[in-house]
Amino acid sequence: MAESIVIICHCSVPWLRKLSINEGPSMSTKLITRAGHVQLQAELHQLWKVERPDVTLKVTWAASLGDRSENADYQYNKKRLREIDRRVRYLTKSLELLRIVDYVPEQEGRVFFGAWVQVENEAGEQLRFRVVGYDEILGRKDYISIDSPMARALLKKQVDDEVPVVTGAGTVTWLINAIEYDKLSNPA
Repeated sequence: MAESIVIICHCSVPWLRKLSINEGPSMSTKLITRAGHVQLQAELHQLWKVERPDVTLKVTWAASLGDRSENADYQYNKKRLREIDRRVRYLTKSLELLRIVDYVPEQEGRVFFGAWVQVENEAGEQLRFRVVGYDEILGRKDYISIDSPMARALLKKQVDDEVPVVTGAGTVTWLINAIEYDKLSNPA
C-alpha cells in the first residue's frame, strides 16, 4: 500500500468523518468485502483497458503537433496519464494484498467486518453505516473504515449494547439498535 495516501470517509456527520481518517502506516487492516473487491477490479479494468489507451492516443496526437511546452492538450493529457498510472499501480498492489472477507452465519448478532450497523446516541441521533476496509469507503457516506475508532469500539458488540466512543468533542455513548449482513456476499 502507498503509505502517503489519505482516505477520508465522506460521512454526513462531521465528527464521524474525522474519525474515519486513515493515513498510510495506521491503515493496518488489509480486508475488503467481495463487492468491494469486484469494484476495485472493475476500476482497474476501466483505467487500464479503456481510459489509459484513450489518453495515450491523445498524448501521442498532441505531441505530434510540435512544441510541447505550450501545448495545453499535451500537458493536460500527460498529467492525466501519470494520474492513471499512479492509480493503476496502487490498485494492482492493493488487490494483491487485500484479503476478501465473506459473510459467515456465525457472525449474526455481533458486529464484525461487513456488518451494517444502526446506532443511536443519547441525543436521539441515529446513524446507519457499514464497517468495511479503507479501500471501500471513498465516495460512500454510509461506509466507515474498520480502522476507525467508531468501528473498533463496535467490534464484537451486539444489539442493545451501549458503546462509548472517544471523539474530539469527548466521549459519546452509542446504543446498537440493529446489526445486519449482506448474506449475498457469500459465494458458497
